[in-house]
Amino acid sequence: MHSKSMEAMCGSTLQFFPWTGCDRIGGKPHAAVGGMMLNLSIRKKSGMNWIDLSKSACTRTSPGQRKFLVLSHGRKDCLESSTIELGNLYASFDKNCLLKRKAREVASCLNGRCIFLVGMMGSGKTTVGKVLAEALGYSFVDSDCYVEQAIGGESVAQIFNQYGEKFFRDNESEALQELSLMPQQVVATGGGAVVQPINWHYMKQGVTVYLDVPLDTLARRIAAVGTYSRPLLHFDSGDAYTAAFVGLFTLSKKRSDAYANADARVSLYHLAANLGLEDMCDLTPIAIAMEVLVQIGKHLKGK
Repeated sequence: MHSKSMEAMCGSTLQFFPWTGCDRIGGKPHAAVGGMMLNLSIRKKSGMNWIDLSKSACTRTSPGQRKFLVLSHGRKDCLESSTIELGNLYASFDKNCLLKRKAREVASCLNGRCIFLVGMMGSGKTTVGKVLAEALGYSFVDSDCYVEQAIGGESVAQIFNQYGEKFFRDNESEALQELSLMPQQVVATGGGAVVQPINWHYMKQGVTVYLDVPLDTLARRIAAVGTYSRPLLHFDSGDAYTAAFVGLFTLSKKRSDAYANADARVSLYHLAANLGLEDMCDLTPIAIAMEVLVQIGKHLKGK
């Protein structure tokens, strides 16, 4: 829509800048979003709030390029919450832009190689993997799901119960071999994939990253959703947290040396401390994905 007709429709401008980190350029509030300065204002018409997303004078924009976003209905009691939500929106948008910028930098060194995320169950490999894949323009694959589909759609828990762990591990190795031959993928591996030495041969065709999460945090995450889908942690007695923690402790003693083979390590404990967070559960997938890219970059430059 042409800016003049939009101006006529929207009427006067009511400006809100509740978030921090805004600069003032030429006496007008602006916000830096992904390296681009934006005019942020709310225009009202017929009970609607419109957000003016036109670029500032530092990057001249023709009137036809001005963009508007409908924020919410214009009731007075909504304005305060709306502006707070807008601040959160732009903070999130800015972090996404930074992540994609870092991804472009790392991708130039990866040359299409896959990223294999390793770590204990519940460490967030799938969640972080999807964010990484989107930022890099890669495909995402969960190796457990890959095995499930190859076997016929049965869940990992069903495969363990019906065929045993060895059968699953053999199929897991076949899956990793196939996945290692496919470029530009982020692969979230099963927690026990690291125990088979042959799997490292396959995963080392790409870059391996260990998501290191304290056992207490893992146990709390798993207890919150239950242990039924975790065949190595499912016990009939005891509370979910205790069962998860004891099982994870036993598994970690068997796997800790294997995890150390990863090319890069991301410690959520240290990341949370560096970001000033008291609880590691407050770490966002974007923050973890950014740290993964940072550590991959260090590994590649080290080579």
